[in-house]
Amino acid sequence: MDLLQPEIMSQIVDDGVLGVSTGGVGDMDLIWALGLKMIGLVIFGGLCGSLNNVFVHMTGQNIGNEIRKDAFRNIMAFSFPQADQFGTGSLVTRVTNDVTQVQNYISQFVRGMIRTSMLMFGSIYFMFRLNRQFGLIVLCAFPFIVGCMAFCLNRANPLFGKLQAQLDKINVIMQEDVSGIRMVKACVREIYEKARFGEANDALIKTQLQILTIFAFMNPVINALMYLVVGIILLAGSYEVSAGSATPGDIMAAITYTTQLLNGILGLVMLFQNISRGIASWKRLKEILNSQPQIRDGKFDGNSELYGKIEFRDVSFAYPGSTQMILKHINLTIHQGETVAIMGATGCGKSSLVNLIPRFYDVTAGTVLVDDVDVRDYEQKRLREKVAIALQKSELFSVSIGSNIAWGDADGGQEAIEKAAQAAQADSFIRSAPDGYDTMVAEQGMSLSGGQKQRISIARAIVKKAEILIFDDSTSALDLKTEADLYAALQQTNPDSTKIIIAQRIASVRRANRIVVLENGGISACGTHAELMESCKTYRDIYDSQMGEDGGTDGG
Repeated sequence: MDLLQPEIMSQIVDDGVLGVSTGGVGDMDLIWALGLKMIGLVIFGGLCGSLNNVFVHMTGQNIGNEIRKDAFRNIMAFSFPQADQFGTGSLVTRVTNDVTQVQNYISQFVRGMIRTSMLMFGSIYFMFRLNRQFGLIVLCAFPFIVGCMAFCLNRANPLFGKLQAQLDKINVIMQEDVSGIRMVKACVREIYEKARFGEANDALIKTQLQILTIFAFMNPVINALMYLVVGIILLAGSYEVSAGSATPGDIMAAITYTTQLLNGILGLVMLFQNISRGIASWKRLKEILNSQPQIRDGKFDGNSELYGKIEFRDVSFAYPGSTQMILKHINLTIHQGETVAIMGATGCGKSSLVNLIPRFYDVTAGTVLVDDVDVRDYEQKRLREKVAIALQKSELFSVSIGSNIAWGDADGGQEAIEKAAQAAQADSFIRSAPDGYDTMVAEQGMSLSGGQKQRISIARAIVKKAEILIFDDSTSALDLKTEADLYAALQQTNPDSTKIIIAQRIASVRRANRIVVLENGGISACGTHAELMESCKTYRDIYDSQMGEDGGTDGG
């Protein structure tokens, strides 16, 4: 519709106003007829443009919605090493900012590329149809304009990927500092963190300014070229009007087409900026979308006559990308209903060992079996339904306390939640909260003490009623009496579950059926408390050091 307007206006000027073909006599009826035609075309074009905007934005939003959900679905399927490789800050940036950039890229590409291309090439075509010489003038300037655009885009394109990577860094710092704000304040590191964030932000702004500077140079150059073309058309047009080979209406139409061509080129420049940034973001999103989970499902559905048996057969393990063996030739069988404690120095591989049971990582060598089936043969969902874990660092969500506990078993109901909380020694403090089980938990559990968070996490594990219960130093913030009451209640509520307890305190493990002592990645001793006191020097040293520190309080 825009391309038809100049030609109609040329007719109005030449025939309706100046009367070029009628000896200088204007034609008001022609002006009205062509004027109403122009208005009709404008209204029709405006309606089409509005509908086009609606449909294009709907398309962009729906595509963004699907990409975001697909990306999140893939992230949830990542193994731990894959998630660590990308980093939390980068994943957040990709699922939010990068998806938005791709949405904009698609929306603007669909409408903008068609519109700008038609304005550019349509204007040149109509110029040739209007006056061949005017068309040649525009065509001669076209290579210079395209060359200027190509030069600037070639300089700017590498910076878009750099820009997104710098945005990742800012998100990482933000996430670390907000989640660890207590430690920042405790160590009086506010000034340092402000400087670190400032440096990252300055680097981002510097890159943005580089991109803006490139395009700030390009726009005036292209404008200057186009206005030079307008000047040449006016000069050539004046000679042609004098010679009678062109009319004033032709010159007016030619200038309008040149202006439309300029608008098309400037629109294309802006479009290419968004396309370049969108393509950079799309490449980053494809890394997530094309990533296949490193840990794949087996075919075993988990149905077995056994219930909670665990066996480590000559297991060795090193973290992906590392050659250092954390575990070496572990052989251990844990029977159904047995309570086994694992002790050892920091970094000896206690958590690494239990992480192999739900298959958070795959063994480097050997085999881990649950109910006499290799964990690699299980469907991951079925395997992890058999296991409940409570970690030392309690991961709580910004929902109610009851909902946090129900995370272990959403179908358990309120009664199951309360029983689990009672077993975890959490019921009394929950009921004393303002809204009881409906009390909302602040982000990352900041509204709760360390012991309260641990007890909620333990309740979440208990309510699952899993065959295997793993407590990975999850009672470290509890006093000895609360911990003793917890294990007594646990024996009543989950007597048939196999329990694995990782702890640093003798009082936490001494009543276990067996205690495994890990040392330098291997099992140095295994037995009851009494047996280890007789046979294991490492265990005896731990006992003596704690008895000295606690004054014998853990001996009861």
